[in-house]
Amino acid sequence: QVQLVESGGGLVQAGGSLRLSCAASGLIFSNYRMGWFRQAPGKEREFVATISSAGGTYYADSVKGRFTISRDNAENTVYLQMNSLKPEDTAVYYCAAKMGLITTAPGSYNYWGQGTQVTVSS
Repeated sequence: QVQLVESGGGLVQAGGSLRLSCAASGLIFSNYRMGWFRQAPGKEREFVATISSAGGTYYADSVKGRFTISRDNAENTVYLQMNSLKPEDTAVYYCAAKMGLITTAPGSYNYWGQGTQVTVSS
C-alpha cells in the first residue's frame, strides 16, 4: 500500500521560510517522479513543483526563484524549501507521485498525501 505523508506546514510571517517534507512508503521511490501541489480555499488544486527520478526540476512561475524541490532517494523523501513566503502562498500543500514524463496536471499523478497546511500572515 502506497503512503505519502507530508509534514512541516505551519504559520509563518510574510518573508519567512518553511521546509515541507513528504515521506513515501510502499513504492520504489527512486522510480517515481514526485510533485508538490497546493490548494487554497475556493480554488482548484494547482501545480507548484516537480522533480524527476534523476533530479531534474520544474517550477510554476509563481514560485520560481523562491521554492526549491529536492529529493533523497535513500530516505524515500521529497522536500519543498519555501523562502520569501507571501500571503498568497497560503494553501494546503500536497505531495504526489507518478511514473514517467513531466506533467503539471494533478490528474496525471497516481498517489497523493493527505496534505499539510501552510499559512502566511501579512
